[in-house]
Amino acid sequence: MPYKFKSRATADLIMLDANGRKLLEIIGKSPDEVHGIITVEQIPAAIAALEAAAAEEAARRKQPEDDAQDEDAAPASQDSVALGQRIVPFVDMLRRSAADGKEVTW
Repeated sequence: MPYKFKSRATADLIMLDANGRKLLEIIGKSPDEVHGIITVEQIPAAIAALEAAAAEEAARRKQPEDDAQDEDAAPASQDSVALGQRIVPFVDMLRRSAADGKEVTW
């Protein structure tokens, strides 16, 4: 089931289940809740958490393949979408919502 994030400050943002769950986990929200809210007060911390997770993933991707992985781990696909790219529309929604004093719901 896809996630539909809503804010009175922006257009709706629809994400596939796996991507939406990952973003919610990063910001400390339960992805198992059918409906939830990110309050205006929670938005700065959510943005910081998303950007930190994206920076951490980018650092891992820069490590040489032989140093970063063991035999059992699947190699990271160079064609896959990085977290830093995936969070852009969501972070934009959060920033615009904070600027307008509006919460984000799903």
